[in-house]
Amino acid sequence: MKVFNKNNIVTAVFVLLLYVLGQILISAGIIDSYILLNLIVIGINIILAVSLNLITGFTGQFSLGHAAFMSIGAYASAVVTAKFSLPFGAGIIAGAVIAAIAGIAIGIPTLRLKGDYLAIATLGFGEIVRIIILNNEYLGGASGLNDIPQYTNWAWMFAMVALTIVLIKNFINSKSGRACIAIREDEIATESMGVNTTFYKVLAFGTGAFFAGIAGALYSGYFYFIKPDAFGFMKSIDILVIVVFGGMGSIMGSVVGAIALSVISLLLQGFPELRMVIYSVILFLIMVYRPQGIMGNYRFRLFKRGGIQNASVNSK
Repeated sequence: MKVFNKNNIVTAVFVLLLYVLGQILISAGIIDSYILLNLIVIGINIILAVSLNLITGFTGQFSLGHAAFMSIGAYASAVVTAKFSLPFGAGIIAGAVIAAIAGIAIGIPTLRLKGDYLAIATLGFGEIVRIIILNNEYLGGASGLNDIPQYTNWAWMFAMVALTIVLIKNFINSKSGRACIAIREDEIATESMGVNTTFYKVLAFGTGAFFAGIAGALYSGYFYFIKPDAFGFMKSIDILVIVVFGGMGSIMGSVVGAIALSVISLLLQGFPELRMVIYSVILFLIMVYRPQGIMGNYRFRLFKRGGIQNASVNSK
């Protein structure tokens, strides 16, 4: 227990120093607005990938509607901060809670489905959300919602990324998380042991949607302006590619995948027509030569006795 506590303290100090270093570099002007923009995008992608990995990687539920939960969080937070002039914290909470409610609402009727049928159902849900926003004048309709206060900064982004990783890691290591992993490995056997598989699948879906809502709130709180097209089907594919690239069932993989593919996207921003082609090639190569992803089934663990390393999950 003493070693465990020591590891937690060392990890907390490391994370705090990383935050302070970033803040110093921003204050000194070394990290300018352009670099900060890309760091914010990377942070948002990390939250999205880790939260989708909980649903797809750890619970084994193939979802193509994650961008819809992000859009719900983005618009809910924008309404709270721009139209009601409430603090950004209230916007984040509203976005996360409403997205979680939507996740539970769509999860209850659809998570009895499996495989391709579940993917199609979640894809349809994403399009329904997009069309509702598109035809809602209060939310700006097709023109989008503008004049959103810019609250998202290094501190908010860093805090939300850290919170997401810590809470999802703890969820996975809990009784509920072990039930989700058991469902992924063999749902029939898990159900035969008396586990309410539908409950845990809905729980994972709602939890993943909650954090996707946080990512959406950070997005709307940084870019002043949001429109439905930013949260379409291709955004869900982007998030899924990050998860597959990093490793299904690996929090560290989601972090590494989000950073790597965000950098690749940045390098290809002058060639937008090639981005999805490159993504497709990367996904093909990963599935052929390393189907377990870059990080395989390794989980996020910064410190352990003997130094910095990763600890394998016994998921097979």
